[in-house]
Amino acid sequence: MNLTKDRFGGLLFLLLSVTYGYYAADIPLLPGDKFEVFHAQTLPYWLSGLGVVFSVLLIVLKPVASSASEPLFKSNVLLMFGLMAFTFLFSVALPWLGFPITTSIFLASSYWMLGERRPKMLVFASVPFALVFWLLLTQVLDVYIAPARLLFW
Repeated sequence: MNLTKDRFGGLLFLLLSVTYGYYAADIPLLPGDKFEVFHAQTLPYWLSGLGVVFSVLLIVLKPVASSASEPLFKSNVLLMFGLMAFTFLFSVALPWLGFPITTSIFLASSYWMLGERRPKMLVFASVPFALVFWLLLTQVLDVYIAPARLLFW
């Protein structure tokens, strides 16, 4: 069996689904919820199970055409690791720069890595989205997001 990028993605999704199902057991239940039909752990278990089923189907049943499916080493693994690095840097910078600034920088740099080079498009595709999402979270949904540490340092 060739390890193509589709099968590699299926293996990653299988790992994610199994891990999600494992940690779903850590969700606390209210007293008496153990005997209910639907409780806080039900949906995570179902999502994990469906993820396992679909990832195994992707790994096993994906037909491999010699010209249509390229090997893993020819795919965009470098791009994947770059986006993972941006995600890590986003999590490190979030408490220091705040949500709107960090999200705007993260989105603009991710769009740039994916191939968008027009500065206007980078700004207009990231800044309004980050601001609207921040306003939706803080004003409409009343979610507390801590302010940037650099502002109050």
